[in-house]
Amino acid sequence: MKVRSSVFASFILIFEVIGIALFLRGFFPVPVKSSFSSKSKLSDLPAEPLTGSAPNSSRLPQPLFKRVVIMLVDALREDFVFGPNGRMYMPYTRHVVERGSSHSFVAKARPPTVTMPRIKALTTGSIPGFIDVVMNLNSPALLEDNLIWQAKTAGKRIVFYGDDTWVRLFPKHFMEYDGTTSFFVSDYTEVDNNVTRHLDSTLKRDDWDILILHYLGLDHIGHMSGPYSSLIQPKLMEMDDILKKIHSALISKEVEGSLPYLLVLCGDHGMSETGSHGGSSEPEVSTPLVLISPAFKRKAGMEKPGVVEQVDLTPTLALGLGLPISQNSVGRVIQSVLEETSLRDQLRFLHLNGHQLSCLLKDSISDYEKEVGFEQFRVAEKAHGNWMKLYLEGNTSEVLTNVGKKVLRQYLEALAAMSAALSKQLGKYDMYSMIAGMVFVFQLLLVLLLAMPEALSSAAAVDLPILSALLSLPFYLLCLLLASVHVLVCTSAGSSCYFCSLSWGLVFAAVAFSSAMFCILVSIATRRLPLGAKIHGKSPLRSSEVDWSLSELDVLLLAGTVGHTLSLAASSFVEEEHQTWYFLLNTLCLTVFQDVCRKYFREKRGSGDDEEHILPSKDRHPSAHPKAEIFSEKWLALATPPFTLLCCRLLRSLNQTGVQWAHIPDVGHWLNSSEHKVVLSLLSAFCLVLIYFLVQRRCSWVSKVALALGLLGVYSYRAAVGNVLFPWHHSGRTMSKGTVEARFVYVFILGILFSGTKDLLRSQIITADAKLKSRGLWEIYSGLVLLVSLLFRAHNLPVLCCCLLIQTLMAQFIWKKLHYDAAQTTIMHYWFGQAFFYFQGNSNNIATVDISVGFVGLESYIEAPAIFLTALSTYAGPLLWACHLVCYLSSERDRFHIILRCRHLVQEGHSF
Repeated sequence: MKVRSSVFASFILIFEVIGIALFLRGFFPVPVKSSFSSKSKLSDLPAEPLTGSAPNSSRLPQPLFKRVVIMLVDALREDFVFGPNGRMYMPYTRHVVERGSSHSFVAKARPPTVTMPRIKALTTGSIPGFIDVVMNLNSPALLEDNLIWQAKTAGKRIVFYGDDTWVRLFPKHFMEYDGTTSFFVSDYTEVDNNVTRHLDSTLKRDDWDILILHYLGLDHIGHMSGPYSSLIQPKLMEMDDILKKIHSALISKEVEGSLPYLLVLCGDHGMSETGSHGGSSEPEVSTPLVLISPAFKRKAGMEKPGVVEQVDLTPTLALGLGLPISQNSVGRVIQSVLEETSLRDQLRFLHLNGHQLSCLLKDSISDYEKEVGFEQFRVAEKAHGNWMKLYLEGNTSEVLTNVGKKVLRQYLEALAAMSAALSKQLGKYDMYSMIAGMVFVFQLLLVLLLAMPEALSSAAAVDLPILSALLSLPFYLLCLLLASVHVLVCTSAGSSCYFCSLSWGLVFAAVAFSSAMFCILVSIATRRLPLGAKIHGKSPLRSSEVDWSLSELDVLLLAGTVGHTLSLAASSFVEEEHQTWYFLLNTLCLTVFQDVCRKYFREKRGSGDDEEHILPSKDRHPSAHPKAEIFSEKWLALATPPFTLLCCRLLRSLNQTGVQWAHIPDVGHWLNSSEHKVVLSLLSAFCLVLIYFLVQRRCSWVSKVALALGLLGVYSYRAAVGNVLFPWHHSGRTMSKGTVEARFVYVFILGILFSGTKDLLRSQIITADAKLKSRGLWEIYSGLVLLVSLLFRAHNLPVLCCCLLIQTLMAQFIWKKLHYDAAQTTIMHYWFGQAFFYFQGNSNNIATVDISVGFVGLESYIEAPAIFLTALSTYAGPLLWACHLVCYLSSERDRFHIILRCRHLVQEGHSF
């Protein structure tokens, strides 16, 4: 059955998306949530345990604190407070930690370490999933049970200033608020001043119970210049002064005999070594948690801070304010906060926390009774009842105290075990759905690879043996086998499985599709491979349909692509995926070098000149060139693979990526240091000049002028923001945002894109001019290169420069001269694009996404252009190679048709 290439590509794309969606549905676990739709209420709290016939008391302990101030500093790393530089960065905070009435902890945040999921964790006590990273861009109202809702319901008056994510999550919850956007990372001054300007008046008032302050400046500095920037210390000292002001105001308002205040200093997440966040590295997940209150004992010296989970703050604040714990909280109360209360109150607090966790455990795990933590809680609850009986009988012996302390330890062990079991539940994957999705994706990928030579041939059609596959015996046997496996898995699965919850109609369609794809795959493979061609009675080298014999390069491209796909089943290979692409790219260069040597040294000249190729070269006849030109061409072709290897090795040293070695200093760190700004300036200028000469060759003179001025504007922008130096640059000059310079470049980008689009439309609508079409495509590509050069950081310009240089050399001396077909060229472009994604410093860790580029040329946060620029900068490598592939294939195909027409005219002339 003949299918057009466009229809075939659409079919593959649609079902690849379905397969990936099924895999992701199994990969991202469903969050642990209570089955109760309503929120916790004080009336729902359990009675105090008591053994015997006497009625149980529903007594609740008194709240521990009257007022709570939460000062959340975005991206505050624990070493900024507790590290060696803590006394220099935040002297007053460090003094309170060492000598004041405080408790200090390192609070571990769970990935994804992004602001909105962290706010949800702090207020609900639950552990958000990675889907919340997407929701972080436009946070909807939080509907599940949370601390803010509980406080508002209890009549607490809440005031908020800072990140407007809180306002979107909790609309109509705050008595007074002033939100500031968190996405405009170029601003690190006004965004904090807008919070601080409310402090003096608010701290003098008595009409609030909870004050929440969310400062964003530190996070913005990290995104712009990293954790070792000269801007970090002034910002931390500013935060320290604000903490001192709040603490002093709270002390002055303290009234003897009333409940004490609580001042909380914390961070939502940390900051990676590059200044970003989102991943699971130690600097990203370790945040300081400092609790300051006169209810705590005064410290005698610096103590090593304990380690708690960030979600532990939620039940601690809830019980401290006399509120119910959120239903979905997996946190456990911080026991040191309760130390100064009576033993009865401590046991009661732990019992309330244990009861909430046990209820959540029942809703989340089917065999909850087998959990160690649940059993420990039941034992502790029973022991608590016995202790209460003795306590109410008036027993005051030391034995009662010792028994109470034993019950306390039992509660703490039970809370730890239940919290760990609930957190572990989030790490369970739906393996069946993941495997089913991977099978779909893998089958479609193999079909695409085997059918690619046909799809990219001049006929632009693929022969798919659909009917023969559906009527074959293996198809029905596979259907029965897969249906049996489905029934077996779904009846024996211990936990819920998404694929098992689908209707039988959808399951049968999926089984039939997978069986049919397998039969089609086998049929195409046997027809394409030399053995299959012999079976069908055709020469393996001269099939009547398409020439398709496997060379060493074909084997490498096929095995490498399939092997990379299989490697994604292991998390270690996903974390260090760049190593896979670096290895494949090096192997590809060596294989290409072998082909070049074979062409120029082993094969006779002229052999194969009469063969037809999908991508022919205009230099097919060596007699058309002088010997000197052929000689230089040969050595340039021989030098291209080693030169590509050298470029790739240098680019690997430019940016360390991945997980295990991302912290190691690299050339990029060396270039970005203030001592080497002159070197970075010279390197940037050289790269921009080289970019111009590599790109301008196929542009019109108007686009050449626009490109030159645009690249000059790129350097001016980098000088304006302080990355590089102008020769007349003064050291005392203040750093600007470079908005004017960036917009100057945008004008020329739009001009080049307009010129290219105009030529492309003219070639398609007005006149069928292949040369005009090719120029239009290359000008659009040039505009994209100019935009990428503006968005790339100065130290990454060599990545763009090497990308263009390798594209030029490979197109001129490898793909044309060695007559590689469209399928081989396409896969090589894909490999280079993936490798250059990692050469940029990217990884599969969200923390490597540079969101500061989303605000180049913007004075305020505008969602659409910010998302577009960030995505474009992140995927610039694959995008540039994909665009180059389109331009190259189009120009080569048009030139091929011109050659065929010329031959046809020459043949007609000879016939006359």
